[in-house]
Amino acid sequence: MRAAAFSTPRSDKMPGMFFSANPRELKGTGPSLLDSAAQKKRPKTFGMDVKTYLRSLMPHLESGIKSSKAKSMLCADEVMQWSQSLEKLLANQTGQVVFGKFLKSEFSEENIEFWLACEDYRKTESDLLHCKAEKIYKAFVHVDATKQINIDFHTRETTAKKIKAPTSTCFDEAQKLIYTLMEKDSYPRFLKSDIYLNLLNDLQANRLK
Repeated sequence: MRAAAFSTPRSDKMPGMFFSANPRELKGTGPSLLDSAAQKKRPKTFGMDVKTYLRSLMPHLESGIKSSKAKSMLCADEVMQWSQSLEKLLANQTGQVVFGKFLKSEFSEENIEFWLACEDYRKTESDLLHCKAEKIYKAFVHVDATKQINIDFHTRETTAKKIKAPTSTCFDEAQKLIYTLMEKDSYPRFLKSDIYLNLLNDLQANRLK
């Protein structure tokens, strides 16, 4: 879950998905959040099907975008809007790229990758839900997932039960937690980061030329 720059949505404005939570509780890695199996060595991969699926979901995060292309697509006003809310940041594809680059620098790119996977999953046709739910679960939720997200034991277990008879909303609870974690923890740091500020300054300087 790299290129150029992103924003803090108010939970009451996100479309029926997000709520407030204590980011410190989510950020912890102690046994209170993960069951004992999570302490075992994780396998390198669950197979090429998962890796291929992740690349298909977010090729722009996998490869990044060239700065010249990014700047031709952006304007300073648009990038400034990213600072209004995480919602506005994630609504912009280039914003997703820039935020993904920042999260990678903090070794937490799995958060935006999972969030994007959930957004894609919600639009999935019913006959494909089971296959896609299994891939997302194995990639992000399973205790041995290669890109395991930081959620509490109860949510992990509840999600595991839901994907046995998957619906379009079976990842909503976990997605809300990860959104809140990004909103309260990573997003404020992103707005102060060189990745965001340098992009904004470059675009503002180009506007004055």
